[in-house]
Amino acid sequence: QVQLVESGGGLAQPGGSLRLSCEASGLTLRSYAVSWARQAPGKELEWISKIFNTGTPFYADSVKGRFTIRREGAENTWILQMNNLKPEDTGLYICALRVGQGPRGEPNIRDYEYWGQGTQVTVSS
Repeated sequence: QVQLVESGGGLAQPGGSLRLSCEASGLTLRSYAVSWARQAPGKELEWISKIFNTGTPFYADSVKGRFTIRREGAENTWILQMNNLKPEDTGLYICALRVGQGPRGEPNIRDYEYWGQGTQVTVSS
């Protein structure tokens, strides 16, 4: 059973940066994708980035050029580096993992089998 734990959220000023981590335990899959999604108050869950087990990253247009997703060395930890933050980036950031890579580009995030509890990100002056 895969378990995901996010960390690194907090308060940032517009233009600032935050680094989120998603750590997986119990992961024995050889083919998978890890995504980050966010839930803003009163809005639908929004997919923002994913990475294949091969290291190939994908980004939503809303974060492209500002956010970077990568794997932390050989560990089952994935980093979402968020730069040039905007107030509209505020939300609960959730890490999710699916069996198999799935499609390239924006996934149907509801297809993911494993979910973390999320970490809150607030961007405000």
